[in-house]
Amino acid sequence: MNIKSSKPQNNRMIYFDNAATTFPKPPAVIEAVVDYMTDIGANPGRAGHRLSIEAGKIVFQARKSLAKFFGVKNPMNVIFGSNATDSLNLAIKGVLSSGDHVITSSMEHNSVIRPLKRLETDGIITLTVLQGDEQGIISVSELDSAFRPDTKAVVLNHQSNVTGTVQPIKYVGEWCRSRNIIFIIDSAQSSGIIPIDIKEDNIDILCFTGHKNLYGPTGTSGMVVSDTFDIKKIKSIKEGGTGSLSDKIIQPDFLPDKFESGTLNVAGIAGLLKGIEFITGMPEGLKSVQLHKQTLQKYFIEKAAKRIPGFKSYSSVSGFGVVSFTIEGLSVSDITMRLSDDFNIMSRQGLHCAPMAHQRIGTFPEGTVRFSFSVFTTKTEVDIALEALKEISGDAK
Repeated sequence: MNIKSSKPQNNRMIYFDNAATTFPKPPAVIEAVVDYMTDIGANPGRAGHRLSIEAGKIVFQARKSLAKFFGVKNPMNVIFGSNATDSLNLAIKGVLSSGDHVITSSMEHNSVIRPLKRLETDGIITLTVLQGDEQGIISVSELDSAFRPDTKAVVLNHQSNVTGTVQPIKYVGEWCRSRNIIFIIDSAQSSGIIPIDIKEDNIDILCFTGHKNLYGPTGTSGMVVSDTFDIKKIKSIKEGGTGSLSDKIIQPDFLPDKFESGTLNVAGIAGLLKGIEFITGMPEGLKSVQLHKQTLQKYFIEKAAKRIPGFKSYSSVSGFGVVSFTIEGLSVSDITMRLSDDFNIMSRQGLHCAPMAHQRIGTFPEGTVRFSFSVFTTKTEVDIALEALKEISGDAK
């Protein structure tokens, strides 16, 4: 149904689209970007002057912080990129070759499934998509059934951006390790919420983005390679200037230069470093993040189920701040339009770049409304949203 919009009823903006990118950012993140742009501004590794060296220190410190955060010893195993899609394309296309078989899940974001489907369409790989249980969580028995002698890799979304479903990566990693299969993780949603240890979780390659739950700027990401993984198994998919071995016309074969051609987003990396420090500096680290988000998620889902006619959640009450829902009789586009135009509440509607996940939960092709909370989200904001949805739901009658 079509719903007419009026002017917002309050001037306070409420932001519930943190699964797309977190907002606001911690002040230290903004300050770090501005400081780099105003006081340094140089290109790391491209000169020997003081400003270039200062820029290089920022980048190296960020590598060190991220290596520690994800459980690798060598900071050079952190390869910076522009976004999770960029890093996943490097991991997927760098590892796979003609004749390989790959296993993935029904809950994947397009940043995983599109590169895989492209390789499948081009006849380079074969692909098996595991459906998982009603939440899309895969099991070892499914992996056993899908396994083939030519299985090269398992590529898995750690946490769904649609429902918040968390895959059991430690057990999947053990399964992969026992069969000498490469395990690639998309941690775009989980990094900064769920502790990840590449060694303990048996991960070979982890891809993350900086602008979501690490609270860094947009345009930052990375591919983190296990200390024990042979980098010769990863092909570079772009070549160019690195600032190293400039007398050679062949790409360097050592990390990180093998995969980092061109100028890095140093301003963004400076901000990302402060985002990592913000998360790790919280009183109980990621436990604080989890508790805050779980509390808000449970509160919102339980209150909405009681107060809002036709409300249906597709996310667990025990999730980490990602809630997909619908309201019977209303299109998801109408709901988000009303939330934005009438109540100054920012949310997201549709398929969230994850059509297979919506097929799995039965919300394809329209999708859902998604609320996603951050460490800055308050219970008061959730209450305001509940009242807004209650009013909007009355229009469905």
